[in-house]
Amino acid sequence: MSVFSRENQYINLLAQQPLTVKELAEKLFISEPTVRRDINILKERELLTCNKGVVALKTNSPDKRIPLFIRNLEQNEAKGIIAKKALTHIKDGYVIMLDASTTAFHLLPHLVEFKKILVITNGAKTALEATSMGMRTICTGGEMTSESFSFVGSDAELVLSRYNADIAFFSSRGVNESIASDNSILENNIRKVMIKNSRESYLLCDNSKFGKVYLNTLCRIEDITGVISENED
Repeated sequence: MSVFSRENQYINLLAQQPLTVKELAEKLFISEPTVRRDINILKERELLTCNKGVVALKTNSPDKRIPLFIRNLEQNEAKGIIAKKALTHIKDGYVIMLDASTTAFHLLPHLVEFKKILVITNGAKTALEATSMGMRTICTGGEMTSESFSFVGSDAELVLSRYNADIAFFSSRGVNESIASDNSILENNIRKVMIKNSRESYLLCDNSKFGKVYLNTLCRIEDITGVISENED
């Protein structure tokens, strides 16, 4: 078995807490030298850090797209607050566009409170959950990313462009007083279509993202309806 086949095992273990090389070897039933070799490879890929024999996930690099199952662990309380605030902008019968972000995903349990909602999304996980909750759902299809299970590319953009929505909710890795930004041009292109084809559009953004600027500009703040965070209004 190669390090790549063990990668998810490392990530799942370290998502709970940092572990020593010895502890990882015991939990994975492999030798400590094998763990050290694996760590060196995963450090090069910027997935892990190792300091004095203690191994931890590296989740805060501005240049690394963070896998969905790691991002699900980030700022969960804040995302719950944001989701409840977003509900005040929704009405029965709304057509709602959601990107594949975990922040938008947190809206789903609350959408069941509304009647005749239609969800349009490029998120595979979002589409699956919305459908399982009994909501009418349209998923774009297209090329799926391995990090966020989102559909991107020209096919996904074409499907989105065929629909008009009442409201769009989306996220990004960073936001300041003038722009929202992200490292993924492909996902930003999807979000731009959502903004263009929705009557209202809201950036969902927890406090950890404020003041940060990334490679690709998603939009200017003045071009969207508003920003929703966990901050008190």
